[in-house]
Amino acid sequence: MKLRQIEIFHAVYVTGSVSAAARVLNISQPSVTKILRYAETSLGLSLFERTKGRLVPTEDAHELFLEVAEVQKRVDQLRRASRNLRFGQGRTLRVSVLPSLGLGAIPDAVTAFLAKHEGVSLELHTAHHDDMVRKLYERETDLVISYDVPSTAPVGFDVLGTGELVAVYKPGAIQCDAPRMPLNALEGHRFITTVKSGPMGNLLSEELAQTGVMLNDVVSSQTFFVAAALVRSGAGVSIVDSFTAQATATPDIAFKPLQPPIPFNVYAIYLQNRPPSKLATVLLKHLKSAFQAYRKFL
Repeated sequence: MKLRQIEIFHAVYVTGSVSAAARVLNISQPSVTKILRYAETSLGLSLFERTKGRLVPTEDAHELFLEVAEVQKRVDQLRRASRNLRFGQGRTLRVSVLPSLGLGAIPDAVTAFLAKHEGVSLELHTAHHDDMVRKLYERETDLVISYDVPSTAPVGFDVLGTGELVAVYKPGAIQCDAPRMPLNALEGHRFITTVKSGPMGNLLSEELAQTGVMLNDVVSSQTFFVAAALVRSGAGVSIVDSFTAQATATPDIAFKPLQPPIPFNVYAIYLQNRPPSKLATVLLKHLKSAFQAYRKFL
Protein backbone atom coordinates (compact mmCIF):
# COMPACT_ATOMS: atom_id res chain seq x y z
CA MET A 1 0.00 0.00 0.00
CA LYS A 2 1.13 3.52 -0.76
CA LEU A 3 1.28 6.04 2.06
CA ARG A 4 -1.82 7.90 0.86
CA GLN A 5 -3.79 4.65 0.70
CA ILE A 6 -2.72 3.82 4.25
CA GLU A 7 -3.86 7.26 5.41
CA ILE A 8 -7.25 6.93 3.68
CA PHE A 9 -7.85 3.40 4.97
CA HIS A 10 -6.88 4.43 8.52
CA ALA A 11 -9.23 7.43 8.46
CA VAL A 12 -12.20 5.46 7.11
CA TYR A 13 -11.62 2.62 9.58
CA VAL A 14 -11.43 4.99 12.55
CA THR A 15 -14.31 7.32 11.58
CA GLY A 16 -16.60 4.68 10.06
CA SER A 17 -17.59 6.65 6.97
CA VAL A 18 -16.21 8.22 3.82
CA SER A 19 -17.68 11.63 4.62
CA ALA A 20 -16.14 11.74 8.10
CA ALA A 21 -12.77 10.59 6.75
CA ALA A 22 -12.93 13.31 4.10
CA ARG A 23 -13.53 15.96 6.76
CA VAL A 24 -10.66 14.68 8.90
CA LEU A 25 -8.26 14.67 5.95
CA ASN A 26 -9.68 17.88 4.44
CA ILE A 27 -10.21 16.34 1.01
CA SER A 28 -13.30 15.54 -1.09
CA GLN A 29 -15.46 12.46 -0.56
CA PRO A 30 -14.95 11.27 -4.18
CA SER A 31 -11.18 11.35 -3.59
CA VAL A 32 -11.53 9.17 -0.50
CA THR A 33 -13.75 6.69 -2.34
CA LYS A 34 -11.44 6.52 -5.35
CA ILE A 35 -8.27 5.94 -3.32
CA LEU A 36 -9.98 3.41 -1.08
CA ARG A 37 -11.22 1.39 -4.07
CA TYR A 38 -7.77 1.53 -5.65
CA ALA A 39 -6.27 0.20 -2.40
CA GLU A 40 -8.74 -2.69 -2.39
CA THR A 41 -7.91 -3.47 -6.01
CA SER A 42 -4.18 -3.36 -5.35
CA LEU A 43 -4.52 -5.66 -2.35
CA GLY A 44 -7.10 -7.95 -3.90
CA LEU A 45 -9.14 -7.63 -0.72
CA SER A 46 -12.52 -6.25 0.24
CA LEU A 47 -11.92 -3.93 3.17
CA PHE A 48 -15.40 -2.56 3.95
CA GLU A 49 -19.01 -3.60 3.57
CA ARG A 50 -21.86 -1.09 3.56
CA THR A 51 -24.42 -1.86 6.26
CA LYS A 52 -27.26 0.52 7.19
CA GLY A 53 -25.44 3.47 5.69
CA ARG A 54 -22.11 2.78 7.41
CA LEU A 55 -18.93 1.17 6.23
CA VAL A 56 -18.26 -1.92 8.33
CA PRO A 57 -14.68 -3.27 8.27
CA THR A 58 -14.22 -6.83 7.04
CA GLU A 59 -12.13 -9.37 8.90
CA ASP A 60 -9.28 -8.63 6.47
CA ALA A 61 -9.60 -4.94 7.34
CA HIS A 62 -9.33 -5.69 11.06
CA GLU A 63 -6.14 -7.67 10.46
CA LEU A 64 -4.70 -4.98 8.21
CA PHE A 65 -5.51 -2.20 10.67
CA LEU A 66 -3.25 -3.73 13.30
CA GLU A 67 -0.29 -3.12 10.98
CA VAL A 68 -1.53 0.15 9.49
CA ALA A 69 -2.14 1.78 12.87
CA GLU A 70 1.55 1.48 13.76
CA VAL A 71 2.60 2.92 10.39
CA GLN A 72 0.15 5.81 10.74
CA LYS A 73 1.43 6.50 14.24
CA ARG A 74 4.99 6.79 12.95
CA VAL A 75 3.84 9.06 10.10
CA ASP A 76 2.07 11.33 12.59
CA GLN A 77 5.21 11.41 14.74
CA LEU A 78 7.28 12.36 11.70
CA ARG A 79 4.91 15.18 10.85
CA ARG A 80 4.98 16.52 14.40
CA ALA A 81 8.76 16.31 14.47
CA SER A 82 8.97 18.18 11.15
CA ARG A 83 6.57 20.84 12.38
CA ASN A 84 8.48 21.27 15.62
CA LEU A 85 11.76 21.58 13.72
CA ARG A 86 10.24 24.28 11.56
CA PHE A 87 8.73 26.31 14.38
CA GLY A 88 11.34 25.49 17.01
CA GLN A 89 14.10 27.47 15.33
CA GLY A 90 15.43 30.67 16.86
CA ARG A 91 16.15 31.66 20.43
CA THR A 92 13.57 29.42 22.07
CA LEU A 93 14.30 26.64 24.53
CA ARG A 94 11.73 23.94 25.21
CA VAL A 95 12.05 22.11 28.52
CA SER A 96 9.88 19.29 29.87
CA VAL A 97 9.80 18.83 33.64
CA LEU A 98 8.11 16.55 36.12
CA PRO A 99 5.29 18.32 37.99
CA SER A 100 7.12 17.92 41.31
CA LEU A 101 10.21 19.69 39.93
CA GLY A 102 8.27 22.60 38.45
CA LEU A 103 7.29 24.13 41.77
CA GLY A 104 10.41 25.75 43.17
CA ALA A 105 13.94 25.13 41.90
CA ILE A 106 13.11 25.30 38.20
CA PRO A 107 11.13 28.57 38.41
CA ASP A 108 14.02 30.09 40.35
CA ALA A 109 16.49 28.97 37.67
CA VAL A 110 14.29 30.22 34.84
CA THR A 111 13.92 33.63 36.48
CA ALA A 112 17.70 33.95 36.92
CA PHE A 113 18.30 32.79 33.34
CA LEU A 114 15.82 35.22 31.74
CA ALA A 115 17.21 38.13 33.75
CA LYS A 116 20.50 37.75 31.84
CA HIS A 117 19.12 36.78 28.43
CA GLU A 118 16.82 39.37 26.94
CA GLY A 119 14.94 38.20 23.87
CA VAL A 120 15.15 34.52 24.75
CA SER A 121 11.90 32.65 25.33
CA LEU A 122 11.33 29.44 27.23
CA GLU A 123 8.60 26.86 26.80
CA LEU A 124 8.05 24.80 29.93
CA HIS A 125 6.01 21.61 29.61
CA THR A 126 5.01 19.30 32.42
CA ALA A 127 5.28 15.64 31.53
CA HIS A 128 5.35 12.25 33.20
CA HIS A 129 8.20 9.75 32.89
CA ASP A 130 6.46 7.64 30.25
CA ASP A 131 6.18 10.61 27.85
CA MET A 132 9.63 12.10 28.13
CA VAL A 133 11.62 10.05 25.61
CA ARG A 134 8.80 10.39 23.08
CA LYS A 135 8.86 14.17 23.49
CA LEU A 136 12.60 14.19 22.76
CA TYR A 137 12.21 11.98 19.67
CA GLU A 138 9.34 14.06 18.28
CA ARG A 139 11.19 17.35 18.86
CA GLU A 140 8.54 18.57 21.26
CA THR A 141 11.25 19.40 23.75
CA ASP A 142 14.99 20.09 23.86
CA LEU A 143 15.63 18.99 27.43
CA VAL A 144 13.90 16.76 29.93
CA ILE A 145 14.37 17.31 33.67
CA SER A 146 13.75 14.02 35.43
CA TYR A 147 14.63 11.74 38.33
CA ASP A 148 15.48 8.83 36.06
CA VAL A 149 17.60 8.20 32.94
CA PRO A 150 16.02 5.71 30.51
CA SER A 151 18.44 2.81 30.18
CA THR A 152 17.24 1.64 26.76
CA ALA A 153 17.11 4.98 24.92
CA PRO A 154 20.04 6.70 23.14
CA VAL A 155 20.17 9.65 25.51
CA GLY A 156 22.83 11.65 27.24
CA PHE A 157 22.45 13.37 30.59
CA ASP A 158 23.89 15.84 33.09
CA VAL A 159 23.39 15.54 36.84
CA LEU A 160 21.79 18.79 38.02
CA GLY A 161 21.59 18.05 41.72
CA THR A 162 20.47 15.68 44.42
CA GLY A 163 17.48 15.45 46.68
CA GLU A 164 15.93 13.16 49.29
CA LEU A 165 12.57 11.74 50.14
CA VAL A 166 11.16 13.47 53.22
CA ALA A 167 8.27 12.92 55.62
CA VAL A 168 5.58 15.63 55.53
CA TYR A 169 3.06 16.04 58.34
CA LYS A 170 1.07 18.56 60.33
CA PRO A 171 3.14 20.18 63.10
CA GLY A 172 2.77 18.14 66.27
CA ALA A 173 1.23 15.14 64.48
CA ILE A 174 4.42 13.09 64.95
CA GLN A 175 6.69 13.39 67.96
CA CYS A 176 10.29 13.24 66.72
CA ASP A 177 13.07 15.42 68.14
CA ALA A 178 15.81 13.84 66.00
CA PRO A 179 17.00 15.68 62.88
CA ARG A 180 15.80 12.74 60.76
CA MET A 181 12.50 10.88 60.83
CA PRO A 182 12.69 7.07 61.24
CA LEU A 183 10.36 5.35 58.80
CA ASN A 184 8.71 3.41 61.61
CA ALA A 185 7.66 6.70 63.24
CA LEU A 186 5.02 6.92 60.48
CA GLU A 187 3.43 3.62 61.46
CA GLY A 188 -0.02 3.98 62.99
CA HIS A 189 -0.74 7.23 61.17
CA ARG A 190 -3.06 7.61 58.20
CA PHE A 191 -0.65 7.53 55.27
CA ILE A 192 -0.99 9.16 51.85
CA THR A 193 1.04 6.81 49.70
CA THR A 194 3.07 7.85 46.66
CA VAL A 195 4.48 4.42 45.79
CA LYS A 196 2.96 4.65 42.29
CA SER A 197 4.70 7.92 41.45
CA GLY A 198 7.41 6.60 39.11
CA PRO A 199 11.06 6.16 40.14
CA MET A 200 10.59 7.95 43.47
CA GLY A 201 7.72 5.66 44.34
CA ASN A 202 9.90 2.68 43.49
CA LEU A 203 12.61 3.93 45.86
CA LEU A 204 10.10 4.26 48.68
CA SER A 205 8.54 0.88 47.96
CA GLU A 206 11.96 -0.82 48.06
CA GLU A 207 12.89 0.84 51.35
CA LEU A 208 9.61 -0.15 52.97
CA ALA A 209 10.12 -3.74 51.83
CA GLN A 210 13.69 -3.84 53.19
CA THR A 211 12.82 -2.33 56.58
CA GLY A 212 9.56 -4.20 57.01
CA VAL A 213 7.72 -0.99 57.91
CA MET A 214 3.94 -1.30 57.41
CA LEU A 215 2.09 1.94 56.70
CA ASN A 216 -1.63 2.54 56.92
CA ASP A 217 -2.41 3.63 53.35
CA VAL A 218 -5.65 5.61 53.20
CA VAL A 219 -5.11 7.63 50.01
CA SER A 220 -2.96 6.99 46.93
CA SER A 221 -1.52 9.91 44.96
CA GLN A 222 0.65 9.79 41.85
CA THR A 223 1.58 13.45 42.30
CA PHE A 224 3.72 14.68 45.18
CA PHE A 225 2.13 18.12 45.09
CA VAL A 226 -1.32 16.58 45.66
CA ALA A 227 0.06 14.42 48.46
CA ALA A 228 1.48 17.52 50.19
CA ALA A 229 -1.85 19.33 49.75
CA LEU A 230 -3.67 16.39 51.36
CA VAL A 231 -1.30 16.56 54.31
CA ARG A 232 -2.01 20.27 54.69
CA SER A 233 -5.74 19.59 54.72
CA GLY A 234 -5.29 17.06 57.53
CA ALA A 235 -5.88 13.86 55.57
CA GLY A 236 -2.77 12.20 56.98
CA VAL A 237 1.02 12.09 56.67
CA SER A 238 3.05 11.36 53.55
CA ILE A 239 6.49 11.04 52.00
CA VAL A 240 7.40 13.31 49.08
CA ASP A 241 10.53 14.57 47.37
CA SER A 242 12.45 17.34 49.11
CA PHE A 243 11.83 19.84 46.30
CA THR A 244 8.05 19.53 46.59
CA ALA A 245 8.30 19.75 50.38
CA GLN A 246 10.37 22.94 50.27
CA ALA A 247 8.26 24.55 47.54
CA THR A 248 5.00 23.90 49.42
CA ALA A 249 6.29 24.56 52.94
CA THR A 250 4.01 26.74 55.08
CA PRO A 251 3.59 27.16 58.85
CA ASP A 252 0.84 24.53 58.87
CA ILE A 253 2.99 21.76 57.37
CA ALA A 254 6.33 20.32 58.55
CA PHE A 255 8.88 18.07 56.89
CA LYS A 256 11.97 16.08 57.87
CA PRO A 257 14.42 13.95 55.88
CA LEU A 258 14.15 10.23 56.54
CA GLN A 259 16.33 7.81 58.47
CA PRO A 260 17.82 5.95 56.71
CA PRO A 261 18.19 8.57 53.95
CA ILE A 262 16.59 7.86 50.57
CA PRO A 263 18.55 10.08 48.15
CA PHE A 264 18.07 10.56 44.42
CA ASN A 265 19.57 12.52 41.54
CA VAL A 266 17.95 15.06 39.25
CA TYR A 267 19.00 14.78 35.60
CA ALA A 268 18.86 16.88 32.46
CA ILE A 269 18.28 14.42 29.62
CA TYR A 270 18.75 14.95 25.88
CA LEU A 271 19.20 12.86 22.76
CA GLN A 272 22.80 11.81 22.16
CA ASN A 273 22.65 13.12 18.58
CA ARG A 274 21.20 16.43 19.80
CA PRO A 275 23.40 17.62 22.70
CA PRO A 276 22.48 20.86 24.49
CA SER A 277 23.03 24.08 22.55
CA LYS A 278 25.14 26.89 24.00
CA LEU A 279 21.97 28.56 25.24
CA ALA A 280 20.74 25.33 26.83
CA THR A 281 24.13 24.84 28.50
CA VAL A 282 23.77 28.23 30.18
CA LEU A 283 20.30 27.27 31.41
CA LEU A 284 21.72 24.03 32.82
CA LYS A 285 24.22 26.04 34.88
CA HIS A 286 21.37 28.06 36.38
CA LEU A 287 19.48 24.85 37.12
CA LYS A 288 22.47 23.35 38.91
CA SER A 289 22.78 26.47 41.07
CA ALA A 290 19.08 26.41 41.91
CA PHE A 291 19.08 22.73 42.88
CA GLN A 292 22.20 23.26 44.98
CA ALA A 293 20.49 26.12 46.82
CA TYR A 294 17.47 23.94 47.58
CA ARG A 295 19.76 21.18 48.85
CA LYS A 296 21.07 23.49 51.57
CA PHE A 297 17.65 23.56 53.25
CA LEU A 298 17.84 19.85 54.20
